[in-house]
Parts: sequence; structure tokens; C-alpha cells
Amino acid sequence: FSIIGLICYVFAITAPPPPAQTAFWSLNMCMSGSATSCEECLLIHPSCAWCAQEDFGRGRTLTSRCDFSQNLQKRGCAARFIEYPTSSISILQNRPLSSKGSGSTQYDVVQIMPQKISLSLRPGDQTWFGLQVRQVEDYPVDLYYLMDLSLSMKDDLDTIRNLGTKLAQEMGKLTSNFRLGFGSFVDKNMSPFSYTAPKYQENPCNGYKLFPNCVPTFGFRHILSLTDKVDRFNEEVQKQMVSRNRDAPEGGFDAILQAAVCKDEIGWRKEAYHLLVFATDDVPHLALDGRLGGLVQPHDGMCHLNDKNEYSASTKMDYPSLALLGEKLAENNIFLIFAVTKRLYVIYKNFTALIPGTTVEILDQDSKNVIQLIITAYNNIRSKVELTVWDHPEDISLSFTATCQDGKPLPGLRKCADLKIGDTVSFNVSVEARSCPPRGTDQSFTIKPVGFKDRLEVAVDYQCDCGCSRIAQTNSSICSSIGTYNCGTCQCEPGYLGARCECQEGEASSMHLSACREAEGKQICSGRGECSCNQCLCYESEFGKIYGSFCECDDFSCARHKGILCSGHGECHCGECKCHAGYIGDNCNCSTETSSCISDDGQMCSGRGNCVCGRCQCTEPGAFGDTCEKCPTCPDACGTKRECIECRLFNSGRIADNQTCQRLCKDEIITVETLKTDDPGAVLCLYKTDNDCVMKFTYSEHVSGLSILAALQEPECGGGPDALTVLLAVVGSILLVGVVLLAVWKLVITIHDRREFARFQSARSRARYEMASNPLYKQPVSTHFVETDFNMYGKSYNGGVH
Repeated sequence: FSIIGLICYVFAITAPPPPAQTAFWSLNMCMSGSATSCEECLLIHPSCAWCAQEDFGRGRTLTSRCDFSQNLQKRGCAARFIEYPTSSISILQNRPLSSKGSGSTQYDVVQIMPQKISLSLRPGDQTWFGLQVRQVEDYPVDLYYLMDLSLSMKDDLDTIRNLGTKLAQEMGKLTSNFRLGFGSFVDKNMSPFSYTAPKYQENPCNGYKLFPNCVPTFGFRHILSLTDKVDRFNEEVQKQMVSRNRDAPEGGFDAILQAAVCKDEIGWRKEAYHLLVFATDDVPHLALDGRLGGLVQPHDGMCHLNDKNEYSASTKMDYPSLALLGEKLAENNIFLIFAVTKRLYVIYKNFTALIPGTTVEILDQDSKNVIQLIITAYNNIRSKVELTVWDHPEDISLSFTATCQDGKPLPGLRKCADLKIGDTVSFNVSVEARSCPPRGTDQSFTIKPVGFKDRLEVAVDYQCDCGCSRIAQTNSSICSSIGTYNCGTCQCEPGYLGARCECQEGEASSMHLSACREAEGKQICSGRGECSCNQCLCYESEFGKIYGSFCECDDFSCARHKGILCSGHGECHCGECKCHAGYIGDNCNCSTETSSCISDDGQMCSGRGNCVCGRCQCTEPGAFGDTCEKCPTCPDACGTKRECIECRLFNSGRIADNQTCQRLCKDEIITVETLKTDDPGAVLCLYKTDNDCVMKFTYSEHVSGLSILAALQEPECGGGPDALTVLLAVVGSILLVGVVLLAVWKLVITIHDRREFARFQSARSRARYEMASNPLYKQPVSTHFVETDFNMYGKSYNGGVH
């Protein structure tokens, strides 16, 4: 064993029993009385052991050879007679992980460790093993470019005529061993999918004014096998001409399947990443569409290329189903990249959920961005590891715990994302067998990372037989020579009973009937059996099995869910459901699996609810979705989506690095010139940028489950203020306010003066009337003139005196 393998092995052997086993411990299910042989005892519960000692329990009123191992030892069973098998792990092949790929196809690159293990499982006993996966550097890449050559793709064909050289230059930065191939498709050359009139047979574009010449319609045509001579790619592409079909959907799924299964013709290498780029501008035909043209035979999933490398069964079989397509892509380790126009993004995004290992990227109308699209998709593929299980036996339960780059265990997850090339991730796998298969049945399964050639092969052996059964003695004297002595008990011949086959059926003694009563006053054998040879023989029932020392137990009187006993996820033991691993509850209807509750960001129910019975119950008002991931009205919805707007549109913000942005921001973001705010299901969000501009966007959830963010193309920013305009505006405002105040003041003074003048006029009128109306009024002074003449200093003066 390697060091890692030895650690895993020791951990699996010495790990403590799971919590469910501890709960059963106190119930002592082993002593239920249902086990009459060692094999039956081992199937009750993984904690149960069987004592094969001959004289065990003699002289006791209740003897059960099936019990917990320590209880059996306390009751006198020697350790060498105790049958107690446990699950174990053996590592068969454990080559170390490679650190780098190679340009040679003979180089054996290892990306998963270990490669082969063997499990020895006891039913109900849970055990663990670990595995590691690494995306090695400089791994060979095979890329097959599958192009829609219908008439609407003519401008795209002109764009990719020199694609081979440019693509090889870019892929050369990622791998030193790159090969490129080319194929094309249109649709089935039959009605109603294509034009079938005689004049269209050689030229389907006959009479089409915009483009009058094109080649006959074909289903799929393999043009160039994978090669490292990229000039060949350019040469072949330059020879191609478009064709024309009648309806809008294309026959692309026919072409994808042929490109996947025709391994020798395409040239897929075993030790290389297989990339299949599917470029189109329309939707595909799906299974059952072929019935429109009378094709009722389902696709057989086989390669049908003729000597001209054309799909020869195009007009004989229906289009392939999504399930068949996913199966064949996974079987041949092919990563499918949908390169589609923007209007088809949502449709093909839904396809990726149904076809494992596929991605979708938006293709420009003329395919100008096809190289960057391929590089982005390749980096996205290499940034994650996801495990799948092949040929999984129904009676084996598997659960995964992923440990990614941050070192934090993620229970229930079998994938890691945001990885760098060369990173190593580990997974812990819990295994439990629920039952025993028929004897001689070999069981195995395979764990395989999506798109990898590497795999872990797991062989399974079951611990369902006891070692003491190998030395059983027939016609043993211990069993009165009429029975088989096996693991400490006698298996009597028909018609005989008793611990040593000493009694015959029908013999009974009334004085020993008390040995068949559970307690005084209780019915003999609980009313469901007969007392024979001092022991109860339980009746048969059409509902199930009746058992126990006093026939007090059965396997059908337990709680049911939707009419199914113990919900089908447990066993009924003496009126109580004993649930299988991963289920709890009185009727075992509640799953303890939480993987379905983990959201993409690693939180349980996105932090907005609780995981109950394997499903999220959202507690945040307005939250919905399988993991409560959708919540347009949550307080943090706008804030969360703002970070996605910043990183996706402007490459800024807290999560601006490409890997974090791609992992957390999976919503579709569209840019518009004007936001529509009349949608009742959309939430309007806005925030201020660092330049004091305002960015607006809406957030809505569509019925398809896809979140849509509609954002303005650019933030709204006001122009800088003009200083002169501001000055004139301020001065003008002050003058205007002054003039208004003066006018108001003048109006107030005028009104006041007019009132005062009116009051004065009124007083004057009253005074004039009073003077004129007094007839007795006389002037108080009278004036008299007196003339005088006198001489002074020789001069004569004449004057008057008043």
C-alpha cells in the first residue's frame, strides 16, 4: 500500500460507529428474537454479532445468540466463537498523480488516485475511502469544430477561414499538444425539413436572389480528422460552401452524436481532453421531430459514416434524445461547448442542465469572437472537477464530501470549482450496502471525473455469510441425528422441533404452557401462534412475518407514508421502523441528505432557510427556489447583484477577479439603453459609482428559473457646471429677489399713503364745514390807518400809523 492508501485503510477500519448505530445500540435490536441463524442475525444491524458456541445460554429462560459483541462475552461466549464481520477496504492500484502532461500519446498521465480498490461490505455498516483528483498541466487537447453550414451562417463561414492558425496560436499558450478537426451539418435532406423538389436537389438556393448558389442539403459531413497541421484546417474551411434547409431548426444533434461515437474517423485520442465546439445560430431538432417526416425508428447511438464521411442514416432514423446524447458524450469523455447567438442563450443554457459536461457561450453574429469563446470555455472546463458514478449497484448507498482548495470539507458535494491548472482536490466517499445480493453475484462500480479518461474502479464483496457456516455438520449427534448443526444451533429436519430436535410437531404439555406466555395473564404465544415443545410456533400471515419468543413481533405493524411501509426507506422490526442510513422519522420519510440544499456559494439554503428532509424551507420573506437562491425583494438582493454588474460589465468591484466573478455571478446580464420599470416582477436597483454617477439596473426571475439583470449601458453622469452661468444665475437671482422685494415694499407704502391721505381729506372736509356754518364768528382784530406829517432834521416825512 502507499502511505495515503494505508491512512485511508486504517481510518476506515478504526472509524467510530455512526450516530444512527449508537441510537440502535440502546434499543438492542439484535435481541428482537427474529434471528434464527447467524446470517439472519448479521442482517438485522451492523452492530449485531452471533455466538456459535455450542453450550451458550444453557439453563437460561431467555437465550439469544444474536446480541452485541460485548454482551455476548459478558454472558459467557468466548471471543473465538463470536461472528462479527466488519467492512474493510483494500487498495489494489495506487499510482501517484502526475504533475504534468506530455506531448507523447504513449505517456501515461495519472489524474486520479487510487485507480483500483476492493470493498468488503457488511450490510448496514458504513465505511469510507478517499480519492484525489488533479488537473495536470500541459495536457493534450483535441478540438473538433462542428459548424452549422445553413444559409444564415454564410458570414460566419467567411470569418473562420483562417481560424486554424489563430486558434493554434492561442491554444499553444495552454498546451504544447493541440490537434484540430472540422465537420459541418445542415439538416435531414427530406420533407418537411429540406427542399425536395427536383429543381432544388443540386442547388437548394435555386431562385433565391440574395445568394443563388449553394451545395445540396446534407445531415452531417466529417471533413477533417483531428490533426496538428492547422493549415489543413484553413484549406478545408476555404473549400466549404453553405447549403439551405426549409425549417428554422437544424439537425445539429445528429451531427453531435456522430462526432462523439465515430472515434476512429474523427481521431479522438485516449489521453487528451476532447472538446467539441458546436457553432449555430438556431435551435436544434429533438427526438420525435423525425416523425414529421415519417421517421419512427429511434436513434441507435451508433456511428453511421459512409465512405464519403457523410452521415448515411440521416433519412432512416429519428433525431437523438437528450438522454442518449448525454450518455454518449460522457462515455467518450467529450466536453461539448455550445457556441450560439445571444437570442438562443437561454434555450441552450437549459440543455446544459440536462447534458452533463456541457457549457454555453454567446457567439457574435459573424463569429468574430469564436477564438476568445473557445479559450474562455476551455479555462472554465479546466477550472472545475465533478465526479460521476457509473454502473452504480442499487443496493449500495454512496455519499460524497468534497475538500477543495480552501481545505474546508463540503458534505454532500461531489465537485470543486474555481481551480487552477495543477491544483489537487480530494473527496471522501462514504459507502454502505443496504442488502445482500444473490450468492455468486459480482458487484462493481466506477467513479469518474466528468470528461476525464482516468477513473477509479471499485470491486465490491459482501460480508453476508458466517465463517462457522463453512463447517456445518449434517445429521449431527448434537441434533439427535435428525438435524444439521450450524453455528451453535440445530436446523431440524421437517416434523421435528426443539433446541436439539428432540420434539415432534404436535406434541404439547399443558403443564409447560407457561413457557409460551410473555407474562402472567397474557395470551399463549400472544394469540398469534401455538405452543409446541415448550416454545411458540408463530402462525403465517399474508401481511408479513410474525416472530419473537412469544410471537409478539411482526414486520408489518409499522408506520406508513403514502401507503408504503416505513416509506420504503427502512425495515419494520417489532412495530417500529428502523430506517436505512440517510433517513430518519417515525416512518423514515425524512432524508438527512443535505447536498440538494447547498447553494452554489456553498451555503445551506443560501442562508435564507432550513434544510428539512432534503429540501429547503425558505424562511426569508420573498425567497424561493430549490436552495432559496432567488430573492428579488431581500434587503441584500440589489447589493449582491451590484457586485455582479460591476465585475461583469466594468471589471471592477470586490469580486473583479475572473474566477470569483464567474463562480458567483451566473445570472444573464443584458445591457439596454432604457430600463423598463413597468414589469411587476422586476426590482429596480441603483447605486452611486466612484465618479458620483448613478448606475441603474433591474433584477427579475423568469419562469425558466433564470435570473435576468438588465443594466444601462453606461452610468448616468451629469455634465460639469459652467462657472459663468452659475455666477450670472446667482446674480440674476439676487437682483430678481431685490426687485420683487422693492415692488412689494412700494405697494405696501402706496396703499398706506392712500389710506392716510383719504383719512386727511375726510378730516379736512369736516373742518371746513364747521367754520362756514358759524354765523356768530367775527374777526377779533380791526385795522385803522392814520396819516401824519412831521419834520425832522430839516426833512419832511409822511407816514401812517396802525
